[in-house]
Amino acid sequence: MNGFITALVLAPRNAAVLLLRGYRAIISPLYGDVCRYYPSCSAYTLQAIQEHGLVVGSALGVRRIARCHPWAEGGIDDVPAKKNHRYGVTPFGFVVAGRGKG
Repeated sequence: MNGFITALVLAPRNAAVLLLRGYRAIISPLYGDVCRYYPSCSAYTLQAIQEHGLVVGSALGVRRIARCHPWAEGGIDDVPAKKNHRYGVTPFGFVVAGRGKG
């Protein structure tokens, strides 16, 4: 029962992961390599949602996209690390119960 509840709690986060993976596979290649930051805004948002959850991760992604404009300096901009990792990430990117990375 506990595994079912965890899967239910992680379902919105994993739905966002699936949506972002689809965007990165289909739409992102059409733009080419134009991002001023590393990782790209979509990869940053994906990592932020995996690390911090749907609400906080989406807010971090929106903040990052707002900073990405033609006058931005750019550079390396990693997702802020979380102190305690409660979940792990599969090779595809889904968030699952278990030991987190780090």
